Amino acid sequence: MSQTKLSAVDEQERENKLSRRVEQLTGGRVVKIERQPRWRPAWFLEVETNSGDILKVHARGDRESDVVPFPELKREADILTVLEQHGIPVPHIYGMCDDPVAIIMATVPGTRDVAKAADDEQRRAIARQYIDAIAAMHKVPLAPFVERGVELPTTADEIALAGLKAYLPLYQKHKVKPEPLIEFAMRWLKSNVPAHRTTPGFIAFDAGQFLFENGKLTALYDFEFAMIGDPLTDLATMAMRQSHEPMGETTSNLCRYYAEVSGAPFDRKVFRYHHALFSTVACMQFVGAVSNPQPGDPHDVYSEWSLALRRSLLLVLQECMGVELIAPAAVVASTSRNATLMTMLADAVEHIGVADDMQGQRKNAARRLVEYLAKVDQYGAELERLERAEARQLLGDRYDASADLDTQMETFVQSAGPEFNQPLLQYFFNQITRRVQVYGETGIGLSAAHVRLEAIED
Repeated sequence: MSQTKLSAVDEQERENKLSRRVEQLTGGRVVKIERQPRWRPAWFLEVETNSGDILKVHARGDRESDVVPFPELKREADILTVLEQHGIPVPHIYGMCDDPVAIIMATVPGTRDVAKAADDEQRRAIARQYIDAIAAMHKVPLAPFVERGVELPTTADEIALAGLKAYLPLYQKHKVKPEPLIEFAMRWLKSNVPAHRTTPGFIAFDAGQFLFENGKLTALYDFEFAMIGDPLTDLATMAMRQSHEPMGETTSNLCRYYAEVSGAPFDRKVFRYHHALFSTVACMQFVGAVSNPQPGDPHDVYSEWSLALRRSLLLVLQECMGVELIAPAAVVASTSRNATLMTMLADAVEHIGVADDMQGQRKNAARRLVEYLAKVDQYGAELERLERAEARQLLGDRYDASADLDTQMETFVQSAGPEFNQPLLQYFFNQITRRVQVYGETGIGLSAAHVRLEAIED
């Protein structure tokens, strides 16, 4: 399901329904409701209780797009309820709203931005509080989650590949064109399962998301991707956030601290394996949204994430495989035949008026897409020429200049032996590195340009 732009009347009716449901769940009276100006529907509400106190409530709406392996929001609400029952700091759940679909939860004070902490010492303390919380979460009994429909993996293969299994149906459903890089990564992951990891735990999967206030952790949040799998997954996905959402401490120090509080030795190779797996499934998540966009989707956001995640995947695969890759030469732009039209389009967007924050967000998304499109127009042909030249060298007699390049590369990936791992990785590395070079100064490409692979000590 894709997002749809609602009329002012429809938006008001949606908020009226939401307010009535919040009042049913809390027993109070909604005195204020405010829509968050972001790509995902979400609201902050203030509820006056019978005693006259003000209760702050958050309504976490449905994404309204088909990019998640567990689309039922109630699943996340059930998970948060179990975690709260076992002493894990998460928002309290009041219940569900069916129309509009939303989780009704307590608003938790705080921020995720560790730059707002008092000093470095406080930042490090907050990061360790986060590790304390996830280490405790990993020890929560699994039965309550299984009772609520969370799948329980048991073998080493099932535990390691739990995330891949969850995302595979979504990927297969929305894959409308060849995806040679993703197919290459999946083959490597299936061939390199850590066979000694046989103890599952409950994991956030998309970890590293927390709030703090006055130096104290107030909550873990965002469990829509949570599952049962290898606990080291949460350390790996936490590390992936360091490029754009710093934790406040080095990943190496946090991994050592996790080993202390959990009693489980840190295994860097397994950690990197799960870094690669999460990067892979995150790429899989957006193949449909990028290749077959639906009306109302946050196209700029999905395009931004897709490029950044592919860069992340290649950097971690390089370390996992222990190979050296050579950075490609800088791309020289060809003349843009549509430069004047691109300028006109950018100007037209700038002159569109906005009446509120939501319209302002949509205008900014259009601005970002136009900026990105101008770079595609300028560099796209040269990028394809370079990719074809390198594919011809790699495929030899199998290369067909008249055939679709990605189709040829995916076919080759699916049959190539391990001796081709390094040359294939170099090919994909060149492809994404050039795109980051070209698009890295745009709003959409900036995240990819900032992606780094933080060194991890054993």
